Amino acid sequence: MTSKSVEAGDLFVFYGLLKQGAAGQPAGLLLDYAGTFGTPCRFRARMVDLGGFPGVIAGDQLCHGIRWKLRDISIMPDMDAFEDVTDDPATSLYLRKQIPLMDDIGAESGETAWIYWYNRPVDGFTSVADGNWPLEAGKTRK
Repeated sequence: MTSKSVEAGDLFVFYGLLKQGAAGQPAGLLLDYAGTFGTPCRFRARMVDLGGFPGVIAGDQLCHGIRWKLRDISIMPDMDAFEDVTDDPATSLYLRKQIPLMDDIGAESGETAWIYWYNRPVDGFTSVADGNWPLEAGKTRK
């Protein structure tokens, strides 16, 4: 996790199964109720195909995501549980952290958003070449 608290009104960037319309999106996670999907955005990372769902790690690739503005903070435990975020970074599959968002050419937009950052080794997994996880590529994780 992170030491900073998530607050209503905060931005998130979704890049995989949490994107609106993504195959594998958890049915019980009421993202449309708890927040508002916004416009596409970019961020710098390296996107990896983990076998039906993506992860992002440190890198300089210009990756694709979608903005989502949190309205109802009560969804956070369920979102963190879906992403296997725990209080102990050593056991978390993902970490929730804040990153700068970019415009389409890679310049910082001035916005900061929460993202679920993959927290395991990626040896043996392939990169998503264009940094854009296809909506139809997801598989249910839980």
